[in-house]
Amino acid sequence: MYAPERQQEILRIARESGRVDVLSLAEEFQVTAETVRRDLKALDRAGLVRRVHGGAIPAGRLDFEPDLAERESTAADEKDRIVRAALAELPTEGSVVLDAGSTLARLAAEIPLDSALTVVTHALPVAARLADHPGIDLHLVGGRVRHRTRAAVDAWALRAYGEIRADVAFLGANGFSAEHGLTTPDLAEAAVKRAVVAAARRVVLLADSAKHGQEHFARFGDLSDVDLIVTDSGLSPEDAAAIEATGTEVVRA
Repeated sequence: MYAPERQQEILRIARESGRVDVLSLAEEFQVTAETVRRDLKALDRAGLVRRVHGGAIPAGRLDFEPDLAERESTAADEKDRIVRAALAELPTEGSVVLDAGSTLARLAAEIPLDSALTVVTHALPVAARLADHPGIDLHLVGGRVRHRTRAAVDAWALRAYGEIRADVAFLGANGFSAEHGLTTPDLAEAAVKRAVVAAARRVVLLADSAKHGQEHFARFGDLSDVDLIVTDSGLSPEDAAAIEATGTEVVRA
């Protein structure tokens, strides 16, 4: 099958299913994952699909948001490397905010047992991983819980974050770029993320490289709002240098 024929079939599948993922397409067409990524890149440039975490969605569906189980299994190796690097950014003592997201939940699970921290979170998966930690003074922010992310949103959550000033906030995003800033599909989630940024002296974004250049419906900040981005080596040195030129440090794990 020639590339244009394969790309046409990928587009059909995306429109019928609402999403395609790289590994499934590679298996179906008996090609490498890199070949599929090139196909998706070509379709993205043509404005026919929008590349997202691990695959693509049809153009015009920027509200698409994978559920938590899917996020947990996507880019697992990259997330593990990001978490190991992010542990170096934890203060030895003090206060930390942990945002919602699969990478943030992994970080919570890896906080050393000898840590003595006050941790604030609105994410149920994060709280569940820290509830029995002997050194953590855990504060769970309330609000309406979104089923897709298991995160509290709306007025209660915003009010709680408006009353604190933590040492470090670890933030998640569905997309990040110098041009479009920090984005996520849901407006309520975006509002809480904006409050998280305002609630800390230092902000560390944890995001795998597949999210670089992605743009979603709800924008909640600029890269300049972030002090450090911890990502994986899939982000090219050139892209990392372009981000650092704006004043935000980048670690490629």
